[in-house]
Amino acid sequence: MSLRIHVDGAATEAPFEQVRAQIAEAARSGVLPAGHKLPTVRGLAEELRLAANTVAKAYRALEVDGVIETRGRNGTFIAAAGDAAAKEAAAAALSFAQRARRLGLDEAAALRAAREAVRAAYGEG
Repeated sequence: MSLRIHVDGAATEAPFEQVRAQIAEAARSGVLPAGHKLPTVRGLAEELRLAANTVAKAYRALEVDGVIETRGRNGTFIAAAGDAAAKEAAAAALSFAQRARRLGLDEAAALRAAREAVRAAYGEG
């Protein structure tokens, strides 16, 4: 189980986003299991020939998303398999639904708005 990240300098996505997305996908797919220790920010930055701040930004985003956890001096690890993303999405959906109701939208209108937002976010519309 090895962390293999490729950063394409010609890609439209920023390098930190490429790093974030590849680590997130490896964690989601099980290639990097819960508890797998990640390289240090500096170590990964050197390996990828990126600035340390670029890797640090990716790690911060992954931590906010619940994909990784930092355990102080012990290092950074793939977070325990849980539904952190699903829980956060459910909370966001509840917040949206409550706001839509306060705005006076009926259920059908709220669902249409949510579907359109999802399609736009996923590039399907």
